[in-house]
Amino acid sequence: MKLLLDTHLLLWAAGAPDQLSAEARKLLEDPLNELLFSAASLWEIAIKRGLGRSDFQVDARVLRRGLLDNGYQELAITSAHAVSLDSLPPIHKDPFDRILVAQATVEGITLLTADALVAQYPGPVHHV
Repeated sequence: MKLLLDTHLLLWAAGAPDQLSAEARKLLEDPLNELLFSAASLWEIAIKRGLGRSDFQVDARVLRRGLLDNGYQELAITSAHAVSLDSLPPIHKDPFDRILVAQATVEGITLLTADALVAQYPGPVHHV
């Protein structure tokens, strides 16, 4: 199964695995699952680190290299993802979370999230 991780799950998987739920760990460790990260997550991390947010202190370049070295695949943001945003219900205002939902929907992959609000979106979103 193809799994797109939201930004917090990426940060936890890379630097604080004890914060992952047991279900999330099981899914990430399953060799049959294909793990993906979005360019949007690295964009979010770079912006929020630049703003001095204490929960986003990882260097996005280092995180990207580590994810690729550990078998994650990068998912670029396409115009198909961008234009599908207008079909999403107004559940969440965060543009980064919204593009992740759009990407998962357009690509037909499952978005894993620890955010209960994001998990309210219809479609391929799974709360862990």
